[in-house]
Amino acid sequence: MGTEDRTAGPTRQSNRSGPIVTITRWMENLGETGFAYLLLTPVMLLLGTVALYPLLRTFELSLYQNVLSDDPVFVGLENYVQLFTGGASPRLPGSTTFLPGVSTSGSFPFVHVEGLLRSALAVTLIFTVVSVFFETIIGFGQALVLDQDFRGRRWVRAAIIIPWAIPIVIQGMIFYLMFHPSAGFLTEPLSNWGIVAPTNTLNDPFSSLLIITVADIWKTTAFMALLILAGLQSIDRSLYDVAKVAGATKWQQFKLITFPLVLPALGIAVLFRTIDAMRIYGLIDSVSGCTTVPSLSCMVVATFDTNRGLAAAVAFVTAGLIAIAVMGVIYQQYKEGL
Repeated sequence: MGTEDRTAGPTRQSNRSGPIVTITRWMENLGETGFAYLLLTPVMLLLGTVALYPLLRTFELSLYQNVLSDDPVFVGLENYVQLFTGGASPRLPGSTTFLPGVSTSGSFPFVHVEGLLRSALAVTLIFTVVSVFFETIIGFGQALVLDQDFRGRRWVRAAIIIPWAIPIVIQGMIFYLMFHPSAGFLTEPLSNWGIVAPTNTLNDPFSSLLIITVADIWKTTAFMALLILAGLQSIDRSLYDVAKVAGATKWQQFKLITFPLVLPALGIAVLFRTIDAMRIYGLIDSVSGCTTVPSLSCMVVATFDTNRGLAAAVAFVTAGLIAIAVMGVIYQQYKEGL
């Protein structure tokens, strides 16, 4: 009897059932991919609550006019039609439109420079492409330098973070004072070279866009450098030793080892900066104002008081453009991983 009781105990324990045991066994039977998705489920639920619901709510508001009134008017896709057909209602102060203005002379190019600089969509895309491109190139160079062993490397790393740590409003005031008509000291030399307008520099669309782009590059290049540096330091140093033994040059080491292995970190850095650049507002507002250098965020703010449905439409389109950029980077990373 004693022997039977001792052998029956473990059998009865292994046959226990209940919700916790069932869930545990189900998790044990999951593959690596299924278990990874299971761990990501809380994050996806949080993102759905924080990001997806406001996005859907924004789209719903974009289908109405007089959104906050007691009797909002349902207009369907009229706000989007006005945006993409260049109607008068989506105009900002200073005759700024959503799409670039088309030349009426019939000559090539059909979109003139003034029309591009008056378009919130065009200004946002130009600023994003130019700033992210130069931030990536300069940040990559800084990361390559900081990845080397030299005396005082810690101090250099700390020094490049200083521009990134400066608040946007203070940064904007610095560049505003540098090009102010009476207090600025860079207007005259740069205007002599034909780079900026000699007078009313901060009221000239091209000059102001150039100044704001340079200010953004000066501030956020350090962010790119730090992200790329993290990717560089994750590379196995023994690969370079093998390459040296094989007689590979510095360029061949960069081409075959450094760049392919740092590409994932580089893609993440470009993704973060692209999202941030497409939401540019504070730097524009503190340097020259949204009437001189419009952006999509400027358009949302400017139309919010007069037409909240239109502001919601612009915000939803901006989110769509950001989503396209994100999916493009993710697809490129997926292709590189195949």
